[in-house]
This record gives sequence, structure tokens and C-alpha cells, in this order.
Amino acid sequence: MKRRMVVLAVSAFLALGSGVTAQQIGPKNGSLVIVGGAMRDEAIVKKFIELAGGPNARIVIIPTAGGGGDEDYGEDCRCLRQLRAAGAKKLTVLHTYDRSVAETVAFVQPIREAGGVWFGGGRQWRLADSYLNTKTHEELWALLDRGGVIGGSSAGATIQGSYLARGDSRTNTIMMGDHEQGLAFVKNVAIDQHLLRRNRQFDLLEITAARPELLGIGIDENTAIVVQGDEFEIIGESYVVIYDNQKRIDSGGDFYFLGAGDRFNLATREAFREEQSIGRVVERR
Repeated sequence: MKRRMVVLAVSAFLALGSGVTAQQIGPKNGSLVIVGGAMRDEAIVKKFIELAGGPNARIVIIPTAGGGGDEDYGEDCRCLRQLRAAGAKKLTVLHTYDRSVAETVAFVQPIREAGGVWFGGGRQWRLADSYLNTKTHEELWALLDRGGVIGGSSAGATIQGSYLARGDSRTNTIMMGDHEQGLAFVKNVAIDQHLLRRNRQFDLLEITAARPELLGIGIDENTAIVVQGDEFEIIGESYVVIYDNQKRIDSGGDFYFLGAGDRFNLATREAFREEQSIGRVVERR
């Protein structure tokens, strides 16, 4: 198999600046805060609140992935506690399992007034069933277009990718199941969560082998990626793992680890640490 070395990541950024157009992977405007679950680090929560516009910003929480009854998601929903404890003051719960409700102007009005939307944990297929390709989905994109932030933990992380990893409605151990389409705020990407804590570090290989065009991003607990445009930065206490069937770092292996402060360019698929590229990458031919 013929291989060639591609340029260092720093050179790739210079090329982009000189007029080379790369594919847009992340949202053109706004931000994403994508958390691997068990979010104990208040700094992650406060980063989301900051991006939403601060403690007085209007924030919508969507707890639908949790699978509770409608009565569980009222004004006293426990899904509000963490954001409230971190200082957020204007919180609204938005929930339905009925797609016809998700298509109404009345339902989406809180999103139109919000600076941020937060997806809670549970099963990501429930979010797809309720909101994918509805007016709610459109308003989430509109939120990003005006510079807002969408965040989520666990299921609320995976739903933000274009491919819905662990989307099977029978069990969360099936990687490629009966739901395969996410909300696609990050394109051409499959996102997994609870990665190292639940010993899932090899699971995304199934998806990237079957769909080699996809980039796999595995995020451990209490760790997040903050996506702005085509670049993300890692915050939190553990690691993010990159699965790329198109490129790999020259040390070989099927995936590699990034830690807090590291950055990754989704368009060029190259990683950076303190302004330096992390090794060279080898493009597979």
C-alpha cells in the first residue's frame, strides 16, 4: 500500500490562510460543548454558561434522552440542578416525545430566545426520534447561526455528531444500530462517550472500519471538547481519543490520545499541542 507523508499541521494552517478552502465540519458560527459524561468539573459547566452569554443568559435544557415521563420534566426537573448551581439563572426545560409538537412554533419559542441549549444524558436515539429534521432541529441550527452554544453530556454528546454511535433502541452495546443519524452539528463524525471509564476505547473502530470516511471522536468522562468552527480544544480531567481511518500519526496504531489544552483541526484532521503539531501524520493510500 503506497503511503505519502503529509505536511506538518502548522503548515496546513498556513495553507488554509493562503486561500485553500477546506470542508466545513464544525458549525460556521456559534460553539459546541461536547462532554463525555459524568460531568463533575464545574469549569466545564461554567464554560458552557459563558458561551451562552453569562449567568443571565436564557438557557434551554432538553432532557428527552433520559426517557422519563412528561411529569418528570417540569420546572423542578433535577436536570436543572447542575446549571443552576453553577450560576445560571434563566433556565427553561423543553421536552416532548411527540414529533408533531416539536414542529410547532410554540414549542420552539424558548430556543429562539435562548443563548444556549443543553442536552442531558440517557439514550441518544430518543433525541433523534423526537427532534431530528423537525422545526426544533432547524431552530437549534438558527441558535448556532446567531452565535449561541449547544452543549450536552453522554447521549447529549453523541447526538451532536452526524453518525449516531450506540443508536440502537434495544441496547447501548450495539455501535451501528437501528438509528444511525445524529443532529450533525459536527459533520462526518461519530462521537462516543464514557470512553475509558467504561473500557470502550476499541468500540469506535467498528464504525470507522465500516465507514472509513468518518472521523471517530471518543470522549472520556468529565472531559469535553469545545468546538468553534473547524477546531476544538479539550478541557477537563481525562482524555479524548481520535480514530481516523484516513490518517494516523507516524507511531502507528489505530487511535491516539489528546489531553487538556490540546487542539484538533476537524478539516485537516491534525492535532496540536502548545502551538506544535503532534507528530507527523501518514495518509493512507
